[in-house]
Amino acid sequence: MSEDDPLPTRPGTPLLSDRAVELLDHADSNTVAELTALRDQINRFLMRYKFGVSEVETKLTILREEFNFTAGYNPIENIACRVKPLDGVLEKAARKGIPLDLDAIKDGLSDIAGVRVICSFVSDVYRIFEMLTSQDDITVLEVKDYIAHPKPNGYRSLHVILEVPVFLSSGPQQVRVEVQFRTIAMDFWASLEHKTYYKYDRQVPKHLIEGLTEAAETAAHLDATMERLHHEVRGYPEPPRSLSI
Repeated sequence: MSEDDPLPTRPGTPLLSDRAVELLDHADSNTVAELTALRDQINRFLMRYKFGVSEVETKLTILREEFNFTAGYNPIENIACRVKPLDGVLEKAARKGIPLDLDAIKDGLSDIAGVRVICSFVSDVYRIFEMLTSQDDITVLEVKDYIAHPKPNGYRSLHVILEVPVFLSSGPQQVRVEVQFRTIAMDFWASLEHKTYYKYDRQVPKHLIEGLTEAAETAAHLDATMERLHHEVRGYPEPPRSLSI
Protein backbone atom coordinates (compact mmCIF):
# COMPACT_ATOMS: atom_id res chain seq x y z
CA MET A 1 0.00 0.00 0.00
CA SER A 2 1.57 3.20 -1.20
CA GLU A 3 1.02 6.76 0.02
CA ASP A 4 -0.54 7.87 -3.29
CA ASP A 5 -4.17 8.24 -2.17
CA PRO A 6 -6.01 10.86 -4.22
CA LEU A 7 -6.62 14.36 -2.92
CA PRO A 8 -10.24 15.44 -2.45
CA THR A 9 -11.84 17.08 -5.48
CA ARG A 10 -11.87 20.87 -5.09
CA PRO A 11 -15.27 22.61 -5.05
CA GLY A 12 -16.15 23.74 -8.54
CA THR A 13 -13.81 21.28 -10.28
CA PRO A 14 -15.55 20.04 -13.46
CA LEU A 15 -16.22 16.32 -13.64
CA LEU A 16 -15.29 16.20 -17.33
CA SER A 17 -12.63 18.05 -19.29
CA ASP A 18 -13.60 20.24 -22.25
CA ARG A 19 -12.21 17.57 -24.56
CA ALA A 20 -14.35 14.86 -22.94
CA VAL A 21 -17.48 17.03 -23.19
CA GLU A 22 -16.73 17.66 -26.89
CA LEU A 23 -16.32 13.94 -27.58
CA LEU A 24 -19.57 13.11 -25.80
CA ASP A 25 -21.44 15.84 -27.70
CA HIS A 26 -20.44 14.15 -30.96
CA ALA A 27 -20.91 10.55 -29.79
CA ASP A 28 -23.75 8.45 -31.15
CA SER A 29 -26.03 6.34 -28.97
CA ASN A 30 -23.95 3.19 -29.49
CA THR A 31 -20.79 4.93 -28.30
CA VAL A 32 -22.54 6.28 -25.20
CA ALA A 33 -23.90 2.80 -24.45
CA GLU A 34 -20.42 1.30 -24.80
CA LEU A 35 -18.96 3.94 -22.49
CA THR A 36 -21.70 3.27 -19.94
CA ALA A 37 -21.05 -0.48 -20.08
CA LEU A 38 -17.31 0.14 -19.66
CA ARG A 39 -17.94 2.38 -16.65
CA ASP A 40 -20.12 -0.29 -15.03
CA GLN A 41 -17.51 -2.98 -15.72
CA ILE A 42 -14.77 -0.88 -14.10
CA ASN A 43 -16.98 -0.08 -11.10
CA ARG A 44 -17.69 -3.79 -10.57
CA PHE A 45 -13.98 -4.53 -10.89
CA LEU A 46 -13.00 -2.00 -8.22
CA MET A 47 -15.96 -2.94 -6.02
CA ARG A 48 -14.49 -6.40 -5.42
CA TYR A 49 -11.38 -4.80 -3.98
CA LYS A 50 -13.48 -2.55 -1.77
CA PHE A 51 -15.20 -5.65 -0.39
CA GLY A 52 -11.82 -7.41 0.01
CA VAL A 53 -10.56 -4.50 2.10
CA SER A 54 -13.72 -4.63 4.19
CA GLU A 55 -13.21 -8.35 4.88
CA VAL A 56 -9.64 -7.83 6.11
CA GLU A 57 -10.57 -4.71 8.09
CA THR A 58 -13.38 -6.64 9.81
CA LYS A 59 -11.00 -9.42 10.84
CA LEU A 60 -8.53 -6.91 12.28
CA THR A 61 -11.28 -4.93 14.01
CA ILE A 62 -12.51 -8.10 15.73
CA LEU A 63 -8.99 -8.77 17.02
CA ARG A 64 -8.65 -5.17 18.13
CA GLU A 65 -11.94 -5.17 20.03
CA GLU A 66 -11.13 -8.51 21.65
CA PHE A 67 -7.84 -7.10 22.94
CA ASN A 68 -9.74 -4.15 24.40
CA PHE A 69 -11.72 -6.58 26.56
CA THR A 70 -9.12 -9.20 27.41
CA ALA A 71 -5.64 -7.69 27.35
CA GLY A 72 -3.81 -5.13 29.42
CA TYR A 73 -3.16 -3.08 26.29
CA ASN A 74 -4.19 -3.11 22.65
CA PRO A 75 -1.33 -3.93 20.23
CA ILE A 76 -3.24 -2.44 17.27
CA GLU A 77 -2.94 1.33 17.34
CA ASN A 78 -4.64 2.11 14.04
CA ILE A 79 -6.02 0.51 10.86
CA ALA A 80 -6.07 2.42 7.56
CA CYS A 81 -7.62 1.15 4.33
CA ARG A 82 -7.79 2.26 0.70
CA VAL A 83 -8.56 1.05 -2.80
CA LYS A 84 -6.26 2.52 -5.44
CA PRO A 85 -8.22 4.91 -7.71
CA LEU A 86 -8.64 4.02 -11.36
CA ASP A 87 -6.06 6.51 -12.61
CA GLY A 88 -3.52 5.10 -10.17
CA VAL A 89 -4.31 1.56 -11.30
CA LEU A 90 -3.90 2.46 -14.98
CA GLU A 91 -0.71 4.45 -14.37
CA LYS A 92 0.95 1.61 -12.48
CA ALA A 93 -0.19 -0.98 -15.02
CA ALA A 94 1.33 1.10 -17.82
CA ARG A 95 4.55 1.57 -15.84
CA LYS A 96 4.86 -2.20 -15.35
CA GLY A 97 4.01 -2.97 -18.97
CA ILE A 98 0.71 -4.67 -18.09
CA PRO A 99 -1.90 -4.59 -20.89
CA LEU A 100 -4.84 -2.31 -20.13
CA ASP A 101 -7.14 -5.30 -19.70
CA LEU A 102 -8.97 -5.90 -16.44
CA ASP A 103 -8.02 -9.59 -16.23
CA ALA A 104 -4.36 -8.77 -16.91
CA ILE A 105 -4.43 -5.99 -14.31
CA LYS A 106 -6.02 -8.31 -11.74
CA ASP A 107 -3.22 -10.85 -12.28
CA GLY A 108 -0.42 -8.31 -12.53
CA LEU A 109 -1.14 -5.89 -9.67
CA SER A 110 -1.29 -6.97 -6.04
CA ASP A 111 -1.73 -3.62 -4.30
CA ILE A 112 -5.01 -2.33 -5.72
CA ALA A 113 -6.53 -3.03 -2.30
CA GLY A 114 -4.42 -1.99 0.66
CA VAL A 115 -4.63 -2.15 4.44
CA ARG A 116 -2.10 -0.64 6.83
CA VAL A 117 -1.92 -1.86 10.42
CA ILE A 118 -0.05 0.33 12.92
CA CYS A 119 1.12 -1.58 15.99
CA SER A 120 2.64 -0.50 19.27
CA PHE A 121 5.82 -2.60 19.12
CA VAL A 122 7.79 -4.76 16.71
CA SER A 123 6.72 -7.96 18.47
CA ASP A 124 3.09 -6.85 18.02
CA VAL A 125 3.66 -6.60 14.26
CA TYR A 126 4.59 -10.29 14.08
CA ARG A 127 1.91 -11.26 16.59
CA ILE A 128 -0.93 -9.64 14.64
CA PHE A 129 0.50 -10.92 11.36
CA GLU A 130 0.37 -14.49 12.68
CA MET A 131 -3.15 -14.06 14.06
CA LEU A 132 -4.49 -12.67 10.79
CA THR A 133 -2.77 -15.04 8.37
CA SER A 134 -3.52 -18.16 10.41
CA GLN A 135 -7.24 -17.77 9.79
CA ASP A 136 -8.62 -20.57 7.62
CA ASP A 137 -9.99 -18.43 4.80
CA ILE A 138 -6.82 -16.38 4.37
CA THR A 139 -4.29 -17.47 1.74
CA VAL A 140 -0.81 -15.94 1.99
CA LEU A 141 0.75 -15.38 -1.43
CA GLU A 142 3.90 -13.41 -0.54
CA VAL A 143 5.68 -12.00 2.49
CA LYS A 144 8.41 -9.34 2.47
CA ASP A 145 9.97 -8.67 5.87
CA TYR A 146 11.56 -5.23 5.63
CA ILE A 147 11.86 -5.13 9.41
CA ALA A 148 14.35 -7.98 9.62
CA HIS A 149 15.84 -6.88 6.29
CA PRO A 150 15.37 -3.10 5.87
CA LYS A 151 15.63 -1.45 2.48
CA PRO A 152 18.90 0.46 1.81
CA ASN A 153 17.20 3.78 2.59
CA GLY A 154 16.15 2.49 6.02
CA TYR A 155 12.53 1.68 5.21
CA ARG A 156 11.04 -0.86 7.62
CA SER A 157 7.68 -2.60 7.39
CA LEU A 158 6.23 -6.08 7.08
CA HIS A 159 4.38 -6.58 3.79
CA VAL A 160 2.07 -9.47 3.00
CA ILE A 161 0.04 -10.15 -0.13
CA LEU A 162 -2.94 -12.30 0.73
CA GLU A 163 -6.15 -13.51 -0.81
CA VAL A 164 -9.47 -13.31 0.98
CA PRO A 165 -12.81 -14.64 -0.26
CA VAL A 166 -15.52 -12.14 -1.10
CA PHE A 167 -19.01 -13.64 -1.29
CA LEU A 168 -20.96 -12.01 -4.10
CA SER A 169 -24.39 -12.86 -5.52
CA SER A 170 -22.62 -14.78 -8.30
CA GLY A 171 -20.57 -16.77 -5.78
CA PRO A 172 -17.26 -16.41 -3.87
CA GLN A 173 -14.31 -14.67 -5.50
CA GLN A 174 -10.75 -14.51 -4.23
CA VAL A 175 -9.46 -10.94 -3.92
CA ARG A 176 -5.85 -9.92 -3.39
CA VAL A 177 -5.12 -7.44 -0.63
CA GLU A 178 -1.76 -6.00 0.37
CA VAL A 179 -1.41 -5.60 4.13
CA GLN A 180 1.43 -3.58 5.65
CA PHE A 181 2.30 -3.91 9.33
CA ARG A 182 4.35 -1.13 10.99
CA THR A 183 5.12 0.35 14.34
CA ILE A 184 4.24 3.97 15.10
CA ALA A 185 7.86 4.99 14.60
CA MET A 186 8.11 3.17 11.25
CA ASP A 187 4.92 4.82 10.03
CA PHE A 188 6.09 8.28 11.08
CA TRP A 189 9.36 7.78 9.20
CA ALA A 190 7.62 6.42 6.07
CA SER A 191 5.22 9.38 6.03
CA LEU A 192 8.10 11.87 6.25
CA GLU A 193 10.08 10.02 3.58
CA HIS A 194 7.10 10.04 1.21
CA LYS A 195 6.46 13.77 1.71
CA THR A 196 10.15 14.52 1.10
CA TYR A 197 10.27 12.56 -2.17
CA TYR A 198 6.98 14.12 -3.27
CA LYS A 199 8.22 17.66 -2.61
CA TYR A 200 11.42 17.10 -4.60
CA ASP A 201 9.71 15.04 -7.34
CA ARG A 202 11.94 12.10 -6.31
CA GLN A 203 15.11 14.15 -6.97
CA VAL A 204 16.00 14.42 -3.28
CA PRO A 205 19.32 16.10 -2.36
CA LYS A 206 21.96 13.72 -1.07
CA HIS A 207 22.18 15.29 2.39
CA LEU A 208 18.42 14.79 2.90
CA ILE A 209 18.65 11.14 1.85
CA GLU A 210 21.46 10.65 4.35
CA GLY A 211 19.38 12.39 7.01
CA LEU A 212 16.41 10.13 6.31
CA THR A 213 18.59 7.03 6.55
CA GLU A 214 19.98 8.23 9.86
CA ALA A 215 16.46 8.97 11.11
CA ALA A 216 15.41 5.43 10.19
CA GLU A 217 18.15 4.04 12.40
CA THR A 218 17.08 6.36 15.21
CA ALA A 219 13.48 5.20 14.85
CA ALA A 220 14.57 1.54 14.95
CA HIS A 221 16.60 2.21 18.09
CA LEU A 222 13.57 3.92 19.67
CA ASP A 223 11.39 0.91 18.82
CA ALA A 224 13.89 -1.47 20.42
CA THR A 225 14.30 0.65 23.55
CA MET A 226 10.59 1.23 24.12
CA GLU A 227 9.81 -2.45 23.59
CA ARG A 228 12.53 -3.52 26.02
CA LEU A 229 11.09 -1.18 28.67
CA HIS A 230 7.54 -2.36 27.93
CA HIS A 231 8.47 -6.03 28.31
CA GLU A 232 10.51 -5.35 31.44
CA VAL A 233 7.59 -3.54 33.09
CA ARG A 234 5.14 -6.32 32.21
CA GLY A 235 7.55 -9.19 32.82
CA TYR A 236 7.15 -10.55 29.30
CA PRO A 237 9.70 -12.91 27.71
CA GLU A 238 12.04 -11.67 24.99
CA PRO A 239 9.90 -10.79 21.93
CA PRO A 240 10.43 -12.25 18.46
CA ARG A 241 12.53 -10.19 16.06
CA SER A 242 11.55 -11.85 12.78
CA LEU A 243 9.13 -14.31 11.27
CA SER A 244 9.47 -18.01 11.90
CA ILE A 245 8.29 -18.90 8.40
